[in-house]
Amino acid sequence: MQSSLSCARCGDTLSAPALALGSAQAGPSSAALCRACRQAPPPFVRAVAYGLYQDRMRAAIHALKYDRLHPAARELGRMLAEAIAQLATEAPVEMLVVPVPLHRSKLNQRGFNQSRSLAVHALAFLRKSHPEWRLTLASSTLMRLRATDSQAGLTPRMRRLNVRGAFSVSDPAAVASRHILLIDDIFTTGATARAAAQALIRAGAASVWVATLARARLINPFNRGSRLQQEDDPGLPENPPAIAAQQRSIYSSQDQPSF
Repeated sequence: MQSSLSCARCGDTLSAPALALGSAQAGPSSAALCRACRQAPPPFVRAVAYGLYQDRMRAAIHALKYDRLHPAARELGRMLAEAIAQLATEAPVEMLVVPVPLHRSKLNQRGFNQSRSLAVHALAFLRKSHPEWRLTLASSTLMRLRATDSQAGLTPRMRRLNVRGAFSVSDPAAVASRHILLIDDIFTTGATARAAAQALIRAGAASVWVATLARARLINPFNRGSRLQQEDDPGLPENPPAIAAQQRSIYSSQDQPSF
């Protein structure tokens, strides 16, 4: 689990200057927020993750996502359940669990939605560890209206534009006044989480909470434009060569990652 100081809203790592600025602006009793959440508060209440997108976590996610090693989903789902459990003392006792959807073209290509697989296994663990929590899987609630470009290799601003208007709710009446737990595998800049949460709030959801298995590591805490890892590796089949080249030019050469 993440152990460094993080933003109370999105979970991003907080640098010392951000901590000092947050305390000065919000007061000593307020939770520290990152610059992005102070300047543009996200439509979700809080985002949590199990750990950083690196090393064995990165390898395990890729094994599930690209090598289609489906048995990996169970252990990863257990980790996701631990991340979700961080919300147990503050999130509503009854929530709809909504995996971030793939566009039908990507779903046909990949054959499954890894976010749904993770959610299914996470809920199985949570039913045992938190039986009082009424979490209901609602896989068809959110729709991806268009096949967006891969988020890998895009700057934070490009990511926001890429997913703007990309999501819609299939049945607004089903989410009206309901609390939503949004699930995905990786949280990077939060562009996908913000866009999906906004669609749910506009459809009448009472609140949206976010849980992911991993989040991209902060590379440069003083420059948010170069802060993140990439979701996909250069050279993976789902990553066009142009994007792979852009990845190498924009981001750190260290381990690289849809949130």
